[in-house]
Amino acid sequence: MRLLTLAITLTALGASAASNFNNHFCDSTLRVDYILSGKADNVSVSLYGQSKSEGWAGRRHSLDKLPYIGNGQVTVTDKATGDTIYRNSFSTLFQEWLATEEATASPKAMEHTVLVPLPQNQATITLTLLDSRHKVIAETSHLYRPDDELVGISKTDRVIPHKWLHKGGNSDNAIDVAILAEGYTSEEMDSFYTHAAAAVEEILSYEPFRNHREDFNFVAVATPSADSGVSVPRLKDWKNTAFSSHFSTFYSDRYLTTDKVFTINDALKGIPYEHIIILANTDEYGGGGIYNSYTLTAARHPMFRPVVVHEFGHSFGGLADEYFYTGDVMEDTYPQDVEPWEPNITTLRDFDSKWKSLIKPGTPVPTPVEKADQYPIGVYEGGGYSFKGVYRPADECRMRNNTYPTFCPACTAAIDSLINFYTGK
Repeated sequence: MRLLTLAITLTALGASAASNFNNHFCDSTLRVDYILSGKADNVSVSLYGQSKSEGWAGRRHSLDKLPYIGNGQVTVTDKATGDTIYRNSFSTLFQEWLATEEATASPKAMEHTVLVPLPQNQATITLTLLDSRHKVIAETSHLYRPDDELVGISKTDRVIPHKWLHKGGNSDNAIDVAILAEGYTSEEMDSFYTHAAAAVEEILSYEPFRNHREDFNFVAVATPSADSGVSVPRLKDWKNTAFSSHFSTFYSDRYLTTDKVFTINDALKGIPYEHIIILANTDEYGGGGIYNSYTLTAARHPMFRPVVVHEFGHSFGGLADEYFYTGDVMEDTYPQDVEPWEPNITTLRDFDSKWKSLIKPGTPVPTPVEKADQYPIGVYEGGGYSFKGVYRPADECRMRNNTYPTFCPACTAAIDSLINFYTGK
């Protein structure tokens, strides 16, 4: 299928000859911490710190290619040759905040962490933030030196207790997902492990994850909190928890997030991971998923299982929300004269790069909702929070409706292609 293969081709930069892992990298990880700061019209990125650790859990092929454009990118360039030797993309909570009214008035700072394979030689590391038009809004570069005595080695003699819930393969060739406990006291860890196992079971029950069970490892990490539960600001209920998460992010009651990115990554020292799921010990409804950052979801709510899959669709799959409401506060998220980078929505500016090859000849564009049974995959208006001008692949999908039991064909194909990209298949 063309869907993500073409997207990867369009976003890939640099020569493929530069991507040989053993020629450029050690089997270790370089963690780079940043502070993202400013307000809507003035954004900056600052290096905060670096540290090294044993083992590299990420991909070892196609290193100079991007899975998606994303809202931000990290690029590693060999100092001697100028070759791009590693790239990855991500999104951040900070960039979501930039679209809020608060960001027009007062500056703010948030944390961001990237993991890259440890360069053997001097390398320039560049972090770039993009706006909704894919234009650069902030960028910073620094030189990594292997002999830099200030880049310490993370000690792993106090690894947090953890259990492997599913082992599909070795970290060299499987995708490692860490599940963290939020708002569980030490006495509640049995409940956490039960909820983590349920999350894994649910994710792996959906295609295409079910067909790729051997391509995933899931580990549950028992990060304890002083208090049970998580903070619910609208109820004036504040808790002391491992990652200080809370509902009402950007004053949206059900949006559950945390900005303690450094703390999250600190908790995973000594444990191989590429993607992160955080389970919140609460029966309040809500969650959040940020591409290549984390999924955070309420583990005691009756809709926990479908919600964790939906949010993992964001954080792992880079999928956009397909729901929309007239007058939604986020309805201007996607400019209608620019093609979104997410694979499951389109403004028709570059539909060839999306699911066009999956629709059958004669499918009307836009596709009328009343003909959804006739056209299970089409071009349905409404998506990405916008009632008009943004289109989704199907009338119903896991990324639109919590009661719908599957991903639509386009989302399924996109996730499948992304898994193949990460695993080199």
